[in-house]
Amino acid sequence: MSKVTELKDKFVEIYTENIKRPGSEKLLNYLLSENSDFFVAPASTRYHGAYEGGLCEHSIHVYECLKSYLERERVKEDYNMEYSDESIAIVSLLHDICKVNLYRVSYRNAKNEQGVWEKVPYYEFHETLPYGHGEKSVYIVSSYMRLTREEAMAIRWHMGFSGEENKNSIGLALEMYPLALATHIADMESTFYIEGGKA
Repeated sequence: MSKVTELKDKFVEIYTENIKRPGSEKLLNYLLSENSDFFVAPASTRYHGAYEGGLCEHSIHVYECLKSYLERERVKEDYNMEYSDESIAIVSLLHDICKVNLYRVSYRNAKNEQGVWEKVPYYEFHETLPYGHGEKSVYIVSSYMRLTREEAMAIRWHMGFSGEENKNSIGLALEMYPLALATHIADMESTFYIEGGKA
């Protein structure tokens, strides 16, 4: 069994065991369909998960990191962060659904180890729905199933302070919605420590 198939099976198992919300089955069917490259797509063009199946693997890593973070005694007791298995699975597995069909394989010339030029594949950015990053994920998920406000905030702000957004809005969102902060931490842990790349 290939690594991509193993990751796909693991993702589907986590998804179907935890997410039962109306519309969730239709969303999973979309991800499994030929209209989606979710299970073979990279997580980025050249940083973390820049390989076939990287997006699915990253999503699973974020799920595992988020669950682990939320199981910490201090997080439960001092921060009072307790969320359903369904919410945890939704925000972690689907936070980067905006990357479906976002990257495509192209070719460029590069010298191989013998110094001979050859065509090598690489991923290039190919946006067809320029709606932002986290907000695009919220938009896609919401077209299939209803998100709670906190789930939407967690997906929207999972990148934290990463762009041209108003820093006051980001800070306020992370303060008001603890799941957003927890998802951001899980995403960064997965990206920088498990996958060892830049966001």
